[in-house]
Amino acid sequence: MAEIMGPLFTISELAEELGITPRTIRYYEEMGLLEPQRYEDVGQRLFGQRERTRLKLILRGKRFGFSLAEIKEMIDLYDVDPTEREQLRRVVAYGEKRLQEIDEMMEDLQVMREEILEYHRRFTARLQELNQG
Repeated sequence: MAEIMGPLFTISELAEELGITPRTIRYYEEMGLLEPQRYEDVGQRLFGQRERTRLKLILRGKRFGFSLAEIKEMIDLYDVDPTEREQLRRVVAYGEKRLQEIDEMMEDLQVMREEILEYHRRFTARLQELNQG
């Protein structure tokens, strides 16, 4: 188990700070994304700065649309390669993939928007015809 340096946080403190539920943090722990220090004598687990940082990265990754498996892979690479080279390569690759997905979604949305506008024009014109006649 890694040695903790700096402040320690309870699950409630982290949840409140980051605007998530303790249940979410427990889920990330179950998925192997977080490893809090367990203090059996007081029946509590505490999170150090490392876990707080990992949690922020998880939330950012989720906001960007990455899967938990992708996030775990990217975060875990830091522990394997302290030079961050492989981690950065993987982040760049996943980022490029995500950007491509976003571009495709934007194209689909633009097509949908145009279709809706066309129907709107048709229906508005038809409604005007019905109101005049």
